[in-house]
Amino acid sequence: MIRYHDAIERLLSVTVRLPVERLDVSAAQGRVLAAPVRSPIALPSFDHAAMDGYALAAPEPLDAGSEHAVHGSQAAGDAACRAEGGAWEIMTGARLPDGLDAVVAVERTELLASAPDGTPLRIRLRDELSEGQNVRHAGVDVAQGATVLDAGMRLGPAQLMLLAAIGVAEAEVVRRPRVVVIGTGKELVVDPRQPLVDGRIYSSNGPYLAAALTLAGAQALSCEVVDDTAIAYADALHRAQQAGADLVVSTGAVSMGRYDFVPDALRRLGASELFHKVAMRPGKPLLAATLPHGPLVVALPGTPMAVAAGMRFFVAPVLRAMLGQGDEPALHAVLDTPQQPKAGLRHFLRATFVLDAYGRVHAQVMPQQQPFRILPFAQSDGWVVLGEDAGDCAAGRLVDIASLDAGSALSLRGAP
Repeated sequence: MIRYHDAIERLLSVTVRLPVERLDVSAAQGRVLAAPVRSPIALPSFDHAAMDGYALAAPEPLDAGSEHAVHGSQAAGDAACRAEGGAWEIMTGARLPDGLDAVVAVERTELLASAPDGTPLRIRLRDELSEGQNVRHAGVDVAQGATVLDAGMRLGPAQLMLLAAIGVAEAEVVRRPRVVVIGTGKELVVDPRQPLVDGRIYSSNGPYLAAALTLAGAQALSCEVVDDTAIAYADALHRAQQAGADLVVSTGAVSMGRYDFVPDALRRLGASELFHKVAMRPGKPLLAATLPHGPLVVALPGTPMAVAAGMRFFVAPVLRAMLGQGDEPALHAVLDTPQQPKAGLRHFLRATFVLDAYGRVHAQVMPQQQPFRILPFAQSDGWVVLGEDAGDCAAGRLVDIASLDAGSALSLRGAP
């Protein structure tokens, strides 16, 4: 039996970053950048007004009460023009006429004269006006040539807004990991519309993994259930190879019972075993191996929480390495519920997270941690992780935590 960190080290030693592809930014939501993005333009690309008002030249402050003739008007989208003194009516976002360097808000002026059509002709300032006031200068947000997004960053709506603003139409991203999910067990019913007969259960691991893999940035090529035979499992692995899978995640038949055929089936296929059995709870029988010509196989026990822990703490790090993302940042919380974990095992515990009045995150381990229970998992916010040598953990201790799913933010509840 291997410790968790040794298992992860072995997994990552055979994991390489996937190839790069170029995508239209409009199709890049959720994808991971393969290379840094540098801005081809300054943002803003020109000096413009921060509000509706009047643009003036104020290299020296203009006094409150001073009067100024209005010589023109500039709206958003108008081309550059040259001002020869005086004031110009200007709209929010409009380019400042050359020679002007300050903007006074329209409500901080008094209109003294206007044309019959309403065009302002003369104004008086209510306040002193200084150079740069109410002006957004070119490059104040992004300098031309600056690196705005780093390799390994996942593109979300905010990043897509930035790329659109700087005129980047295409991005180099890492190809999504191609994953095949194989569930084993003749008791599994895939179609939830089909009524159950004695001894049968609905398949929940497959739908969970398909969703979790997608959230983590992978492409689930297929999700199938096979009979409890080594031949059926081997055939499914062959189909995964033919489909070009980078990773196979299987569930069930990995322990020591008579129907636990996965370890022997992989050996018969010439797989190189990385490890079998990890000092952890839940999910100790977990196995990882590489087939002679790929893919990597992570074989999880079939119990639901063993599958969830295996996905979150073994499969997710592999996907991050394939995507070039590196390690997740460490997160911690104050433990509210004392724990007495079994020595020598790493424990992955479902928990809720509460944000107290001082901004500290508190972890409350849920009372029902049996690995067959799915309801507490669906009601939890994430995981508390207690290491193999954690010992008794009293309330108030700082512990490691993780979000419920890879690729999702940490869920926090407000204090009651």
